[in-house]
Amino acid sequence: MSDPVTGPVTDPVFHWFLPTGGDDHAVGAGTHGGIIGAQDTAPLPRSATFRAPTLDYLTQIARAADQLGYAGVLTPTGAHCEDAWLTTAALIAQTRRLKFLVAFRPGLITPVLAAQMAATFQRLSEGRLLLNVVIGGSAAEQRGYGDPLDHDARYERAGEFLDVVRAAWSGSRFDHHGVHYDIDGGLLREPPPVTPTVYLGGSSSAAVKLAARHADVYLTWGEPVALVAEKIAAVRAAAERPVRFGIRLHVITRATAGEAWSAAERLIAGLSDETIRERQESLRGLDSVGQRRMLDLHGGDRDRLVVAPNLWAGIGLVRGGAGTALVGSHAEVAARIAEYRAAGIDEFILSGYPHLEEAYTFAEGVLR
Repeated sequence: MSDPVTGPVTDPVFHWFLPTGGDDHAVGAGTHGGIIGAQDTAPLPRSATFRAPTLDYLTQIARAADQLGYAGVLTPTGAHCEDAWLTTAALIAQTRRLKFLVAFRPGLITPVLAAQMAATFQRLSEGRLLLNVVIGGSAAEQRGYGDPLDHDARYERAGEFLDVVRAAWSGSRFDHHGVHYDIDGGLLREPPPVTPTVYLGGSSSAAVKLAARHADVYLTWGEPVALVAEKIAAVRAAAERPVRFGIRLHVITRATAGEAWSAAERLIAGLSDETIRERQESLRGLDSVGQRRMLDLHGGDRDRLVVAPNLWAGIGLVRGGAGTALVGSHAEVAARIAEYRAAGIDEFILSGYPHLEEAYTFAEGVLR
């Protein structure tokens, strides 16, 4: 059986997440995405149970994911976390078959250098690199890196960036004279032995246009199934290449639904109304369409956090980016995953707090 756009139907692929910004038993003001704007200058608050993203701890998670059968681990990018390239390179020798979905931002490095870095990674890891191209949802954070472009211009540049990267991966000498890059005699003498799969996300029209040209896998955050299906249809209609679809979600799964929902409530039990208000205001100020869609699911209201069957938005009260979790018994979570599969999702990038323990809980409760 096959699909004219996505190709042969295959089993779902499950990835885990590498918390390079730190880990904890609960979410708070310092959770992922804590540095998101020019106003965020104070040190991030840390709880007594905060786990620093040391190499030893990240190695534990990576090895667990490897042994439990996850296909790969997503490693984020941004001012709130450690560098994804360096962190994952340090984990190559600590794992056997695990792939590394490295998030990076076009424009912060040159495309030919990025192509070379990817090729080196592929050789050192024996083909275990995946690339998550992140355009950046905070103009203030981008400016902090020295990038002055606005939202749509960043997407335009990303398209040109990937044109150059793919030209470099061909192994042939090339010239490129565009709006953002001017290259004479570009050459990657040792192209990657395996071309990395390119993952792209975004909810804006600019994002869909870019994904249509360059995405091998289009990513969405965890919206209700009907909204995800609409995104899939839009990308499929615009696609210029075969494309698969992935979703980024947290998971809180237990033997019973009651245990799972109790665990979810404990995650946000320490959040004050003031912390929620401040974080919602900061997140609302970003220029990411996908982030606004996440926020609109609940509006910062504790009484509106169940946004679809077993889909809970409590994490999104304070966390930037992916803010929803599948919550329920193992059977319920498996059923919801099946619904996303039926809507067209091929790959699931999952996480849970703390990431070490929850990697085991999901794998042993749902995958087996």
